[in-house]
Amino acid sequence: MNARDTILRRIRAATADAPPAEAVSRGYRTAGGAVRHEPGEDDLIALFAHRVDDYHASVRRVPAGEAAQAVGAAARERGLTTLAVPPGLPEEWTSGLTAVRLLRDDPPLAPGELDRAGGVITGCAVAIAETGTIVLDAGPGQGRRALTLLPDYHLCVVPADRVVRGVPEAVALLDPRRPQTWISGPSATSDIELDRVEGVHGPRVLDVIILGN
Repeated sequence: MNARDTILRRIRAATADAPPAEAVSRGYRTAGGAVRHEPGEDDLIALFAHRVDDYHASVRRVPAGEAAQAVGAAARERGLTTLAVPPGLPEEWTSGLTAVRLLRDDPPLAPGELDRAGGVITGCAVAIAETGTIVLDAGPGQGRRALTLLPDYHLCVVPADRVVRGVPEAVALLDPRRPQTWISGPSATSDIELDRVEGVHGPRVLDVIILGN
């Protein structure tokens, strides 16, 4: 028996005589507003781009067929020489990175290798227009959590059809059993004087490419 089993056994014993819990209403709100929007609508893309920019992240919108050019341009602007790549990332997204060494995270790279990498490129599970939030769930092209927390730079490609209006729409699309990372701009915190410090517990720099539309 492990520690978890021991704790749960003690809780069950302590609450054995407790009355049954009342049923919890599960009528959750599944839409962020009165007007329904389909994922990828142009006004959602514009709102998402504006929110991402508010978070001090770089954002650019490109047609679906220009992912490789946009990724290559971002890498050149940041002076990258290495870039970690998760399993399942579309090959065409990195086809223009001829001067960048791609570090495939399969088998998983050691923490030191990730820390020394120039950055990481991923896709996303869903993006939220109202909050400028990107959600990763370790699916294909997103990688494990450490992959996007250790490198100092994160380049995230967001297909337009992954952008939804609000948190309720995003939650409805996500599997609660999967590990999730919610990203709203570069990692940052502020002290009591409101001095902002970036790169505290994740990437210091976030670039977002919205693909399509």
